[in-house]
Amino acid sequence: MKNCLASLFVGLTFATGMVFAAEDERPVVDASKVAVEKAANVSLPTFHIVGDSTVRSGGTGGGLWGWGERIASFFDTNKINVVNHAIGGRSARTYFTEGRWQKVADAIKPGDFVIIQFGHNDQGRIGDPAMKGRPDGKGIGDETVEDTKPDGTKELVHTFGWYMAKFVTDAKSRGATAIICSPIPHQQRWETGRDFANIAEWDSQVAKHNGALYFDLTMVITDAYKKAGREKVETFFADKGTHTTDSGAQFNAARVIAGLKSLPGDPLGKFFSEKGKAIEVYQAEIRTNSTNP
Repeated sequence: MKNCLASLFVGLTFATGMVFAAEDERPVVDASKVAVEKAANVSLPTFHIVGDSTVRSGGTGGGLWGWGERIASFFDTNKINVVNHAIGGRSARTYFTEGRWQKVADAIKPGDFVIIQFGHNDQGRIGDPAMKGRPDGKGIGDETVEDTKPDGTKELVHTFGWYMAKFVTDAKSRGATAIICSPIPHQQRWETGRDFANIAEWDSQVAKHNGALYFDLTMVITDAYKKAGREKVETFFADKGTHTTDSGAQFNAARVIAGLKSLPGDPLGKFFSEKGKAIEVYQAEIRTNSTNP
């Protein structure tokens, strides 16, 4: 079946990505220049965090911070390491093809946890130079399309779900618990509808088919934003609606904890600090047309 849907992929454009791609005019960070964090105590289990700039921005570009940079305080680091492997500008595709994932996989040991969030940079048309080689294919199948890069090299591009499944199976093969979460919502999308509907559905399916845990972080945060109100939420964003301020990152980190607590059996429960224990478990609101599993 491979390559049979190539014509569909070439013209693929995800609606949300086209709305917000123009705001990300920053160059893609060179992964070779981003230090690989290491566990402080290798005798302890590690909570590995994998994602893009909404997970780790490093304060650059006007005070941008990701939730992965503000989540450690919710854990008892005497019981578990918290290591943020996220890197700005990455899609599931480029995180894999650039070798960043392999470095994470090499660090995973039995008893670890790996949480994975992609979606913000996976959208757009394959082959469009403006997309910086990041878009992947639609869905979770095995179909592929060949992409010719600006330098003339060719790459066989898989679906979003293929890359996510690869992360999950690699993590599990090393004895870790794999957790997938959908992306944080854009500032423009939380009030009037749900953001990342397709991504969340694919995440849910990948988790179901490959034995990973999943929670819909998009809606965990959306529901929390609605309770906080527009005026407060506006202070959580540092740009046109994608990246968060320090306060926004802290708010979203707490929501990640709420989502983790909602997972069957609360697998990370024994590793939370007093601050983490104080976060209430997320209870999904009853809604129609939800992609929640």
